[in-house]
Amino acid sequence: MLTSERLPANAVWLPETAVLRLSGPWVTSGLAGVETQLAGFSTEAPGLTIDAHDLDALDTAGALVIHRLLEVLRGQGKAAQVVGLEQRHAVLVDMVRERSAHLGEVAPVVVAPPLERLGRSVWEGALHAYAGLSFIGLVFLGLLRGLARPSRLRWRTILAVIQTDGVGAMPVLGMLSFLLGVVIAYQAGVQLRLYGGNIYVVDLVTLTVLREIGPMMTAIVVAGRSGSAYAAQIGTMQVTEEVDALRSIGLDPMDVLVLPKILGLLVALPLLTVFADIVAVIGGMVMADTMLNVEFQTFARRIPEAVSLTSLLSGVGKAPVFAAVIAAVGCYQGFQVSGGADSVGRRTTTSVVHAIVLVILVDAAFSVIYGRLGI
Repeated sequence: MLTSERLPANAVWLPETAVLRLSGPWVTSGLAGVETQLAGFSTEAPGLTIDAHDLDALDTAGALVIHRLLEVLRGQGKAAQVVGLEQRHAVLVDMVRERSAHLGEVAPVVVAPPLERLGRSVWEGALHAYAGLSFIGLVFLGLLRGLARPSRLRWRTILAVIQTDGVGAMPVLGMLSFLLGVVIAYQAGVQLRLYGGNIYVVDLVTLTVLREIGPMMTAIVVAGRSGSAYAAQIGTMQVTEEVDALRSIGLDPMDVLVLPKILGLLVALPLLTVFADIVAVIGGMVMADTMLNVEFQTFARRIPEAVSLTSLLSGVGKAPVFAAVIAAVGCYQGFQVSGGADSVGRRTTTSVVHAIVLVILVDAAFSVIYGRLGI
């Protein structure tokens, strides 16, 4: 129960008359602690009056405190009324009461039937597939225009992409490829050493790296490094309306943002694949010399016998397709950004996941095709 002492928000309880007198400015800066005290307010009187004649100022925070006090008292079955409110203050209290009642209405959660949810998922998937195919068509048309008129291509931007996404990726890719070659040689050497087939570690390392692991590892690294950067860059431009600004000055975002990335990555990824193959083979050579006593010269002489030109080209030939997939997915997800920065993060993550999944699917398709062709 409140005492007759003055509260920080200037509320005085007069038990002899069952009046709660409000005075001073009831605004946000002066309400510290008073809401907690009033929330537990109780009295033996069957009814009380809230006197607001001396109220100097009132904002929505103060009106909300008064409204909650009235709700508490009425919930206890007591009659409560507010008197002395100025017209502007009364309007504010009424507005807070109406808004509070509106916010208290919680819409029932409607769970759609399983068949409806399935239909919605299929429809949304079809819409995404249609949008993706439309984007691929626009990219293809842009490439045709660029080939017909090479002057339309932004060669400086293409070279910058090669520099950033090609040369810039060499340190991390080289380290991963070297360790990958070491791991493959070690795992193979453990088994081959039991049967005295140490020399065949050359066949296993080179064929595995050149045909499958090298292109795949390179594509995954580039998808995580460059594909996400494409989505984040274009997505940020979408949020800041820079893409619309390009259109407003007569520039096609496809020519400015997409084609340079795709063409630059088409050049950079095959070169990175060759680099990764060489470094991974060197890693295998180091492990073979250390663990299996297969010297560098012996390893190098064995490579032409183990690896044919067809095997080398079959691995490098995947790289341009991987590059097109990674760049297209990253750019497409960037253009799908809408809203704010949270959408940029979601689309960036989606671009990496989709690019890696598609790279693996494309690699599986290549394996089937190579198998049919006897390569």
